[in-house]
Amino acid sequence: MPQTLGVDIGGTFTDFVLFDDNGDAVKVWKNATTPGNPIEGVLTGLKQVADLDGVRVLRLGTTIATNALLERKGARVAYVTTKGFKDIPFIQRGNRRAHYDLSWIKAKPLAKREDCYEVDERLDAQGEVVKPVDPAEVAAMAADMERAGIEAVAVNCLFSYVSPDHERQIRDTIAKALPDMPISISYDVLPKWKEYERSTSTIADAFLKPVVRRSFKAMREAFAGTGIGDRVVVIKSNGGEATLESAAETPIELAVSGPTGGVVAARTLARQLGIDNIVTLDMGGTSTDCSTVVGAEASFTTDFEIEWGVPIQVPMIDIRTIGAGGGSIAWIDKGGMLRVGPQSAGADPGPACYGRGGREPTVTDANVVLGRISPENFLGGAMQLDGDAAHKAVESVADPMGLSSRHAALAIVQIANNNMVGALRTVLLEKGLDPRDFRLLAFGGAGPLHAADLLEVANIPRAIIPPHPGQFSAFGFTMTDARVDRHRTVQQISDKFDRDRATTVLQELVADARAVLEGQGYTSGIEVQRMLEMRYLGQNYELELPFDADGFTEENTADLWQRFHAQHNARFGFAIEGERIETVNMKVALTAIGPKPDLPELAKGDGRVAPVGHRTVAFEAGDEKAGVYDREKLRAGDVIAGPALVEEPASVTLVRPGQTLTVGTYGTMEIAE
Repeated sequence: MPQTLGVDIGGTFTDFVLFDDNGDAVKVWKNATTPGNPIEGVLTGLKQVADLDGVRVLRLGTTIATNALLERKGARVAYVTTKGFKDIPFIQRGNRRAHYDLSWIKAKPLAKREDCYEVDERLDAQGEVVKPVDPAEVAAMAADMERAGIEAVAVNCLFSYVSPDHERQIRDTIAKALPDMPISISYDVLPKWKEYERSTSTIADAFLKPVVRRSFKAMREAFAGTGIGDRVVVIKSNGGEATLESAAETPIELAVSGPTGGVVAARTLARQLGIDNIVTLDMGGTSTDCSTVVGAEASFTTDFEIEWGVPIQVPMIDIRTIGAGGGSIAWIDKGGMLRVGPQSAGADPGPACYGRGGREPTVTDANVVLGRISPENFLGGAMQLDGDAAHKAVESVADPMGLSSRHAALAIVQIANNNMVGALRTVLLEKGLDPRDFRLLAFGGAGPLHAADLLEVANIPRAIIPPHPGQFSAFGFTMTDARVDRHRTVQQISDKFDRDRATTVLQELVADARAVLEGQGYTSGIEVQRMLEMRYLGQNYELELPFDADGFTEENTADLWQRFHAQHNARFGFAIEGERIETVNMKVALTAIGPKPDLPELAKGDGRVAPVGHRTVAFEAGDEKAGVYDREKLRAGDVIAGPALVEEPASVTLVRPGQTLTVGTYGTMEIAE
């Protein structure tokens, strides 16, 4: 039976989920991540696969691009642009992160000003040539780049989103002079208006290309020894898969690869359970990622910032990340206040309770002190925790503050919870979404341990714990499809709308995306989504509307204008009938739908389940004797009253006093007041 293997490389653990294509779970496991060379941790985990020849595809979430951007460990980039515009990446925007902080300094671009080049060329806003490219001028620039030690080139010309001819001429001239030089042009990366966002996105793509190419080459060589090298694909930020070769061509699309798996799995789970709205909480060892599934569809965005004020605008699942995980370190600031994160103990040395030399207190250590994690049954007993080390670590912050270890541990957990509430609010309240309309889907190794606490403070009525929450992101990778997004700016006004031009661009975008999928071997089961970003003429921000046809007719264009008025009224409470509407960007997304595993149904129980033991757990109101349950023994329909702990190999679910946990048909657990 062909199998699909999902692998999620986290900051602390690497997770594996192996599924038969008929939908039956075969195996779920994890092992420690090897920070110096993450692929070593993957190869270690692959030893648990009995028959690698039976693996149809290995889908891998990677943090290679993410880490290179955050740590600024990429290539030395030459930025090439139209004469007079090389300062755009440095001028940035006029807004400030802190209006009254006189010491605030803008984030630096990923290219140095000394490595910026100007070409004396020009296109106008209609794409007509004002001044042609001089190949000799570009060739001289290429020679200077070689002397300067440039490692990659980013080309971004004025109005290139209308016509890519000049960018392509510059690329081809540099490639002829420097055959091995990685080159990114903005028309391939982000053919949209707004020079600054296009410049930063193109520079970031070039910044990543040498890093990703080297890493993928090493990855393929490492996997070649296992015989699975030609079946490895990586997950892009849009939640779709791509071959290593395709992903290396546009590495900026890998900027948020790893966290997408959990959202893809959440979308699948929402559809299977018949739930429209879910807010996800993926709490691992290093960070917590939050996103939403609205109407059983994942939320997408092109709004992502490497650092504040340095945006990249590529299609990606809308995920917000904060430095709050099980390994987040508790510390006392200069004002004597207790803080948690964003620093993390990571996988090496890890929390103090891991017994690997860590001494600083972490959220995991606090949960051990509170009795929520059993030192004897961590990872199903495969890893013995050092409870004494956890207490000593927590005492290091408790003693200076005059607190007991128990109160300090409670404070650490509460601060971590408050940090996560902030992340939940960014994906809900800031977008006008009511938390009361959502269920909290908590996963990651630490998510189920904090879900019950978050229900109270985030005003979310119910929480769902999926099967195998510790490997839920890897589970999502087994469910993903190949997906290609294409965007282009096409500015037109409703009273002068050129339907033929709009149809031509829309069909070009679809054809381009389809060619990419077919180049990766996907020729059937392709679904097409078309969208337009529109606004009233003179507005600064656009609304996105779906467009189902493959071309513009008089009838569907008139319907488009009416739907825009209706959506504007629904979003903002008013519409301006008769006002001119401007189309700004056209977008398409092509997805090659493949086979997916389904969650198997759980055997039915009689609603009653006995605990396998009891443990004293600390809560704010005092200590409680909590029943301890083995998740493997639970059946559909079983009900557990809090306080309780449900243990499984990769996670622990906490049920607070006054809450009830109910086991669902597919093995999910729902917590409610």
